[in-house]
Amino acid sequence: MSLPLSAFIICQDEERYIEACIRSLHMCAEIVVVDSGSKDRTLAILEEMKAEGFPLRVLQETWRGYGGQKQFALEQCTQAWCLSIDSDERISLRLAADLPRLIASETVMAWRITRYAYLDGFGYVPPQAKERFNARIFRNGRAHFDPADKVHEGLRVDGKIEKAPDGGLLHFRPIRLREQILKENKYSSLKAEMKADQGKPAQPVKMLFTPWVYLFRLYFHNGLWRCGWAGFITAATGGIYAFLTEAKRWEHEAVERVPAVEPDFRGLGKY
Repeated sequence: MSLPLSAFIICQDEERYIEACIRSLHMCAEIVVVDSGSKDRTLAILEEMKAEGFPLRVLQETWRGYGGQKQFALEQCTQAWCLSIDSDERISLRLAADLPRLIASETVMAWRITRYAYLDGFGYVPPQAKERFNARIFRNGRAHFDPADKVHEGLRVDGKIEKAPDGGLLHFRPIRLREQILKENKYSSLKAEMKADQGKPAQPVKMLFTPWVYLFRLYFHNGLWRCGWAGFITAATGGIYAFLTEAKRWEHEAVERVPAVEPDFRGLGKY
């Protein structure tokens, strides 16, 4: 028996991951997928799964940024409850078993759930090494995304939010470090641009402290120390992301103050 739950996914070129995600959503009455121009077999896989009986609605939409794209996907959902999930995430067995209880609540408007990462060279982190809890399951009409969020989009919830105590999302996207660094570079650029759009001034002193705070939070508080060197590398790349975000924010303002114009070399006699 399906639950009155709409899962929604935004994707592009996710042929390696999306089938397992959809299969983990077998309890949902509706699965909305918003694709922004896949060139691989993503759409073909979705059509095959629709023919298999999964309650899929697949839409095409030009990329609006993370916040805007997720808000568009959310607006297509028709069930009483919604679940925001990425194509490289899967609902764990324990969370799936607890879903009926969670959405039966009459007072909670949203549930925060955690996520368990798959680390290259290690596997899934142990349950004690979970990530922070984020609002992912919520009553339809009581939450929204901000289209101005270019990255790390978060729900704005109207009403009571509780933490789901059991299970979480399994995050499976094993990528090599060279690819992870490119990802951190991309996301830090988006984060720095978002801060600039919000009128937040650069705080260069954060370059000294924030990377270490980020690293220690992931390694010790989130429990990545349980995962050996794979855990340390993951925490360190988080610190690199934090450094790049602050450095790019400072750089943006610095270049505006001192544009990169080559001076007349004849005035550079001291060299």
